[in-house]
Amino acid sequence: MSNVRALAAETLYNVVDKGASLNQELPFASQGLPPKDKALLQQICYGVLRYLPSLENYCQHLVEQPLKGKRRIFQFLLYVGIYQLQHMRVPPHAAISETVNALEQLRALGLKGLINAILRSFQRQQVELEEKAKQIPVCLYNHPNWFIKQVTEAYPDSWQALLEANQQQAPMWLRVNQAQYSTAEYSEMLTANDIEHTLNPDFPDGIKLDKPRDVFSLPEFDTGACSVQDAAAQLAARLLDPKADEHILDACAAPGGKTCHILELADADVLALDSDATRLERVKQNLERIGLGADLQCADASQPHKWWDEQQFDRILLDVPCSATGVIRRHPDIKWLRRASDINDLATLQGDILNSIWPLLKPGGTLIYATCSVLPQENQQQVAKFLANNNDVEHIPLHDNDTPSNPGLQLLPGESDGFYYAKLIKTHS
Repeated sequence: MSNVRALAAETLYNVVDKGASLNQELPFASQGLPPKDKALLQQICYGVLRYLPSLENYCQHLVEQPLKGKRRIFQFLLYVGIYQLQHMRVPPHAAISETVNALEQLRALGLKGLINAILRSFQRQQVELEEKAKQIPVCLYNHPNWFIKQVTEAYPDSWQALLEANQQQAPMWLRVNQAQYSTAEYSEMLTANDIEHTLNPDFPDGIKLDKPRDVFSLPEFDTGACSVQDAAAQLAARLLDPKADEHILDACAAPGGKTCHILELADADVLALDSDATRLERVKQNLERIGLGADLQCADASQPHKWWDEQQFDRILLDVPCSATGVIRRHPDIKWLRRASDINDLATLQGDILNSIWPLLKPGGTLIYATCSVLPQENQQQVAKFLANNNDVEHIPLHDNDTPSNPGLQLLPGESDGFYYAKLIKTHS
């Protein structure tokens, strides 16, 4: 039987040192595991990534010689052990013994004494080590310095709440398929099945579950009555406001939640575009489960000359590639895979896509610009620049303080994920 702690150490090594995505690594690592062990593996990996700077700091004090090169994976095993001792309800003796036993699967039995001694040293020095780490901002907040700096500048009054929200487990939101049931009707179905939940008037299609659960335990999930989608992402289709028979482009569409939502709200002619063929397959699967249809194309949104048939669109949803800094709590590896330099590159790409897609919109048509980022460079600054450089665009305010110089709606992680939206109308051809 596979040792979950060994699998966790290998997964974390691949993510942090090799730059792999946790989304790719976890399914591979958890193949063949019983559900309980799958959940434990996910909990440990998410936890270590959430608290990585602190765990690294503790080990700097506890390990005389850092474990480098071929021994680097055992450094991650230490993080796995310390995370359990500090943050999980696993009895300490079990956390230590199971972590030490992982060395058998990792073929390093000679390190048992060392790993055991370091974990027991952490137990003895835990309070002192935690106090020392709190003196270092990157350890206190468990985010990279560049990100702390950017959100401090962008949100002087709420940056600490933002960082704290990123450290929490994200809630599980459902989007009710309004073509099948109203939100109130589906809420009654959940209540009848003893599934505790809450509604929020700000998110008309959304239901927040009190506890995450297997989707196939949800009423009529397999026939498309609901989908799992964060409340913030649910606003995309609502702001787009699709109408029957309209020609609509969902650019950068994968994995397809927004495509499905558009079609649940209106019987429209939708082109779902994405440059990743594997992710486009997810769009197809989501549409099939719900029983909806769209035209799927694998193509680059920034190069319409390669795929556009010159039939302009009534509405365009432009959910551009971004830093994903608004969904860190769902993907804690983002903190360690992103670099400050990525933001400039992404902002350039976003501007290129927006400029390339704008001519595809009919006069009078609506474009929703969207990201799952909390960084102004990708959001307000991007849209303000576009408004300043184009004379055929009208900016539609989404709230009282939504102005052309500071445009759009910025949601921060909390009740929902961090998301940004701006609504633009084309005034003439």
